[in-house]
Amino acid sequence: MDLSKYSLEELKLLKNDIDKELESRRKMDAKKAQQELKSVAERYGFTLKELVLGQTGKPPRSKAPARFRHPQDANKVWTGRGRKPVWVKEWEAGGRALDELRVG
Repeated sequence: MDLSKYSLEELKLLKNDIDKELESRRKMDAKKAQQELKSVAERYGFTLKELVLGQTGKPPRSKAPARFRHPQDANKVWTGRGRKPVWVKEWEAGGRALDELRVG
């Protein structure tokens, strides 16, 4: 395709039309893929949600409750599992005890 005959404005319009068409086709392909996946899931006795989320009859794991909370920012919590968050490390580096952050 020889694009050299088009003006800059015509090329911009053409690009815009192409982008719209690509997005439209992507949405149609996604819908078609979803329908195909749903059909396969149902053939094996599952819902699409069960397969995508990995839920196959097992109860979902609950999150561990927060055991430590930042004194000034209640959104910063830590369960006490895994690595210590930076704010906990900073608290301890300031000479403060971890127990001061303990919830309840």
